[in-house]
Amino acid sequence: MRSQMLAARASALFASTLQSGSRPTGSAVDAAIAEAVRACGGTRGCVAAMAAAYGDCPETAAPRMRWARSVVMTVYGSRRPEPERELVAA
Repeated sequence: MRSQMLAARASALFASTLQSGSRPTGSAVDAAIAEAVRACGGTRGCVAAMAAAYGDCPETAAPRMRWARSVVMTVYGSRRPEPERELVAA
């Protein structure tokens, strides 16, 4: 379950408006993920946006996903998810 949560957060961060390569704070990551989930209509919408990016521009999508996964692991990898902050698949 934990790896699924990290993957969902990385997909949402990928779909967010945060700039790749940035080093956002934990609160900025939380806000960006929450906004992306709302804007995309849920975590499945974030995954769909990510898939579309890979289809349209795979040369930029892969580095963005590596960045998103790295940021998510930095922010969430060492702490236990809080129940009220968990993402729910739509």
